[in-house]
Amino acid sequence: MLSIAAKAGKVVSGGFLTEKALQEQKANLVLIADDASDNTKKKFTNKCEFYKVPYYISDNSFLLGKSIGKEERVVLAVTDAGLAKQIINGINSSKDLEV
Repeated sequence: MLSIAAKAGKVVSGGFLTEKALQEQKANLVLIADDASDNTKKKFTNKCEFYKVPYYISDNSFLLGKSIGKEERVVLAVTDAGLAKQIINGINSSKDLEV
């Protein structure tokens, strides 16, 4: 679903663009790579909590970038509410399957 959002132009990636999307209240979901620095994780989790945007710590930066057809990405934001909701539902349903 993330690759569909990226192809539709509904994903911004990288620290600067993700932060800008949060500040402009255009971000509906933020994904942070598991291997991001502690400072980056703290910065974006705090911003997401402040702007009340759901966030998830996801795969490593290589897989996060690959999922949107780019090189390594530490953080990205989904800017479409419908696509963000579907991605969140997918993440939650996959967590339900984990034992």
